Amino acid sequence: MAKTNTEKPTTKQEAKKQGVVSTPKQKENKIIEEKIKNETGKKEDTQKPKEESKKPIVKKPIKKKTEAIVRGRSLPISTKHSIAICRFIKGKKIGECISYLEQVVVGKKAIPMKGEIPHRKGKMMSGRFPKKASEQFIKLLRSLGANANANNLEEPIISEAVANFASRPYGRFGRTQKKRTHIIIKCRERKGK
Repeated sequence: MAKTNTEKPTTKQEAKKQGVVSTPKQKENKIIEEKIKNETGKKEDTQKPKEESKKPIVKKPIKKKTEAIVRGRSLPISTKHSIAICRFIKGKKIGECISYLEQVVVGKKAIPMKGEIPHRKGKMMSGRFPKKASEQFIKLLRSLGANANANNLEEPIISEAVANFASRPYGRFGRTQKKRTHIIIKCRERKGK
């Protein structure tokens, strides 16, 4: 027969060996186990995920975008030329506008403008060849075409083109003000297919 020690342990180490004193970690574990018992009514594994609590994933319907937009902020071009180009490209297809503006850069076709401007060959009365502004517009229109493709627009037409004055910084020594223009171009699908 094994002897059992009925005497009280004198030190904490002896008490731990006999299992009389519980350590703080043991106390925390017991408290956690009791909470779990109270919540669920029985002891469960906390590491296993509950399959019942998974909610079905519902995908929201994606709204089809009806327009594409591009913005040019503080572009170093003439606002007067930009307004004339915006008036000209409104209501046209993006590809047509890009090809026409490339002809303007070369100097073969002119942008119609109002005012005391000389007459040009073709259907227009008066016009100019704004090379710098046309190059910036070509970049913006290519970006607009890419945005229209990303939004799945079929046969996009430019519905809105606006040019406004931007904040105009002074040049060196404060003698001149530089040209700056904000441009917004929007396109939508053609309604009557």
